[in-house]
Amino acid sequence: MILIHLRMKEFVYKLEKETEARVRMVEMKEADLLKKSLEASNILGEAFDCLKKFIVPYDFQDAAEEIHFFKNVKPRLCAYLIYYHTIYNIEMNRPLGSVETQRRYLDKELEDIQDFNNKRLDFYRYWRSGSSSLDDIYFRRGKTDMELYMESFYFEHDPKFSTNYDFKVARILANDMLHIFIRSELDALEESRYKNNDSGSQLNININAKKTEIIELLYALDTISFFGEKSLNRLTVLVENTFNIDLGNISRTFAEMKSRNIPTPFLDRTREFLLKRMGRKNSAN
Repeated sequence: MILIHLRMKEFVYKLEKETEARVRMVEMKEADLLKKSLEASNILGEAFDCLKKFIVPYDFQDAAEEIHFFKNVKPRLCAYLIYYHTIYNIEMNRPLGSVETQRRYLDKELEDIQDFNNKRLDFYRYWRSGSSSLDDIYFRRGKTDMELYMESFYFEHDPKFSTNYDFKVARILANDMLHIFIRSELDALEESRYKNNDSGSQLNININAKKTEIIELLYALDTISFFGEKSLNRLTVLVENTFNIDLGNISRTFAEMKSRNIPTPFLDRTREFLLKRMGRKNSAN
């Protein structure tokens, strides 16, 4: 039984790593968000099918292993599938009207997320608290909750691959990521509003830096309140108008920066060059 257990652990680890790498390659493409979310959804759908084919004939070592799979492993992968699938739907149905029209649309998406959590408040609190007293009811197969069939995807209908609440956990995890995504889109709309309202002054200066490096510097300065009470959105508009550049969606870029192996390469390199200019060694001292 231990060998079977290790085989499942190894299979899941390999599947997640390969899927993560493929999705990351999609995210790095220059394609628009609609195309990237669709491609990522297809990749995650394939991975989810692979996971299902492995688990359906699989004999869990014990109740604890079954609970762990349906409480942690399956929801983790399913959450990303829901996330990209939902982003695709959001972008497909997003109005092309004014900033205010798009803001109302995105605000409604945030309301839907909160509505989902509110309707399942008892379970939401149970899961958030890290409790385990009801895991045997929530995350073992053999019980039927008709609500599950009303809200889930087609592949959730197999009782050998579903429990009453694993999909709800996946929705909670996906909603956390969607909340961040939607807030970044709302920030982008606010940035565009400032661009339209603030003319600023343009200088004929070429900046010898990449957009990601400028954004990295802006976030660093904003973090230490270098510009006082000025909002990051207004500072971004000021920089764009002053130097006649378009930094794009800085919130999305910042989210990508946080996942890099070296999160602050521009600031690290700047410090190194400044220390060399001072004739000092590059050290923490």
